[in-house]
Amino acid sequence: MSAPSPPGPSQAPQSRFFSLSRSFRHRDYRLFFTGQFISLVGTWMQQTAQAWLVYRLTGSSLSLGLVGFAGQFPVFVLGIFGGVMADRMNRRTLLVATQAAALLQAVLLAWLTFAGQIEVWQVMVLATFLGTVNAVDIPTRQSFIVDLVGKQDLHNAIALNSSMFNSARILGPSVAGIMLAAVGEGWCFSLNALSFLAVIACLLRMGTPRRPVPMSHPSVWTHLREGFAYAWRTREVRAILQLLAVASVIGMSYVVLMPVFAAEILHRGASGLGLLMSATGCGSLAGALLLAMRRESRGIGRYAYFGMLGFGASLALFGLSSSFWLSFLLLLPVGFCMIVSMAAANTILQTLCPDELRGRVMALYSMMFMGMAPFGALLSGTLAHMIGAQATVTAGGVACVLVLGLSGRRLLSL
Repeated sequence: MSAPSPPGPSQAPQSRFFSLSRSFRHRDYRLFFTGQFISLVGTWMQQTAQAWLVYRLTGSSLSLGLVGFAGQFPVFVLGIFGGVMADRMNRRTLLVATQAAALLQAVLLAWLTFAGQIEVWQVMVLATFLGTVNAVDIPTRQSFIVDLVGKQDLHNAIALNSSMFNSARILGPSVAGIMLAAVGEGWCFSLNALSFLAVIACLLRMGTPRRPVPMSHPSVWTHLREGFAYAWRTREVRAILQLLAVASVIGMSYVVLMPVFAAEILHRGASGLGLLMSATGCGSLAGALLLAMRRESRGIGRYAYFGMLGFGASLALFGLSSSFWLSFLLLLPVGFCMIVSMAAANTILQTLCPDELRGRVMALYSMMFMGMAPFGALLSGTLAHMIGAQATVTAGGVACVLVLGLSGRRLLSL
């Protein structure tokens, strides 16, 4: 009997495509992916337009930092309560409520802008409101994924979510840059409001999630203690959360200063801001697709480690550049390495944690990844005001590399 022939050239691509897209076998995940992609395009349009609006009104990097702080600080303070809600309530119903609240925030922002009454303090108040919504939405959305695909396809779904997020990160700022130059910020906010209708419609069309919701619970404070105790006593979880916190504070807040780079350092204005944000998104999309093609999560700790190493190094080089196209090219590895590291960390946490603690663990993930970001935004805005945006971003990249060398080696063994 002859030995089986090796796979032909067409079989390998088919196998890679199956590995990449296997979560789409689940109807509810297809609906989730579609609605979230449309909504995220609008979200990135709003974030880009909001940053440009604040910078246009004030010309201050410190104001950019303050608005970034206002929008993300609630995730740090309230995120763990959002995780408790995700573990105690129907997650699909909770997501419909958070998306409706985010729609309201976008409508108010658009109305004030069109009326010519928008002021920075109003942007800060609305950013704080959206941050409070996100404190519930983010851990719920992250923990909802396993309800849609099960654990067998979990790491693929997480990587696909990252690819969705970063595809929107490419498209949203690019469209926002064009619209900012043509019709102004108000239309970006309006389109974001409309995008939430798509995700709400997709959520309502889903079947009942497989995860049963318990009829009775311990107290909220008991649930909080359980989540913190699990994260503290599990060394792998603790190491990942510590690394996320450090990277969020000293590295990823560079996004807050992008309007300064676009306007003052690279001299390209709103359209340049859209291109720079899209470059980061292109790199991130490539990194997410790389992870999505993996057939298993074994060895993914190395991705988290070397991704963070590459992120810090390329960010430091970006901070030193004064050429627009060199800066554009350097943002590709910044985005690639950032998403590889963050998606790998997400996969490790969701693989390790038990189902009954998933909402709280993902709340801690969001608190470290996004909730610590306002401290970084405030620090970056203050430092940029004192020593300049370029020096601030370069120092952040170097600090990421140094901290990883001191405390990140545990990732290599995960």
